[in-house]
Amino acid sequence: TCLGLSGRHEFVMIDFFLFLLITLSFLILVYLYRVIQGPTVFDRVLGLAGISTKAIILGVVMGTVYDRVEMFVDISTGYALLNLVGAFAIAKFLEQRGAP
Repeated sequence: TCLGLSGRHEFVMIDFFLFLLITLSFLILVYLYRVIQGPTVFDRVLGLAGISTKAIILGVVMGTVYDRVEMFVDISTGYALLNLVGAFAIAKFLEQRGAP
């Protein structure tokens, strides 16, 4: 079985994870709109951070669905660290550039 469950419980969990997947995908689209529309650089950076956060959650959920949580948590942790370093790099760049 996919979730290590049997019978009706597996179908309930799959429905829950499908709902979660659709909700997170919708939220990623909302953040993508914020990245594209702006209006400032800071709005775009916040949008990218939001997309990254939702992608991390999505990775952990996918790990739960496929009974490989440890692998997906490791990947999500690495992605979170890259997101953090990227946010600091962009903030430092904007600080040196003197962005309003």
